[in-house]
Amino acid sequence: MQLGTRWPVGDEPPSRLPAVMVAAIAEVESELAGPDGPGTSGWRWTLTWLEGRPEVELDDGTTLHYERGTDTVRREP
Repeated sequence: MQLGTRWPVGDEPPSRLPAVMVAAIAEVESELAGPDGPGTSGWRWTLTWLEGRPEVELDDGTTLHYERGTDTVRREP
């Protein structure tokens, strides 16, 4: 495991992330910004590399896992 970086919600994700991961991050942020969203002031994403695959986790525990073989993202919870 290798820690990549942290960045605030709403900021540009690291450029080395696959496009599908960037899109998944934007989707989560869009849901959080909605009228029923919890508000994300001060929330940050953490990028970790597991066996060469990016994984990002939001401060609320939402985690996005990149699936290299299918170029998809799995979201938990």
